[in-house]
Amino acid sequence: MQIGEVAERTGLSLRTIRYYEEVGLVVPSARSQGGFRLYIEPDVERLLLIKRMKPLGFQLDEMRELLAILDPLPDDAPLDDPAARLKQYSATAEQACEELRAKLRVAEEFAALLHTQLITHRRQTGSALPQSP
Repeated sequence: MQIGEVAERTGLSLRTIRYYEEVGLVVPSARSQGGFRLYIEPDVERLLLIKRMKPLGFQLDEMRELLAILDPLPDDAPLDDPAARLKQYSATAEQACEELRAKLRVAEEFAALLHTQLITHRRQTGSALPQSP
């Protein structure tokens, strides 16, 4: 499949997919005669794996190392004690998730406050109540 379909399936932009190729995180499985990148299902799965790492704050080098553990390519050098590295990354991911949950709680509290203020304002001014989204 071509890069446009991959972008649609993964929710990543063309620019992001090209960037991940440029930095060596993903490599298209082939090129068409016209030079277009061609991807197969394992390439898409690898991109989805990278996409899952991004919100947790993993840096490019960490992503490379995680990919070498979780989805190794034939050219990847073997890692020393991958289980220990995976344990460290797992702890890092859990910590990042907790931080994201805390931010989400704060954001939800603020959204609820805004909604309450809107209802109060509309009642005081006699405006119609807004429709819930």
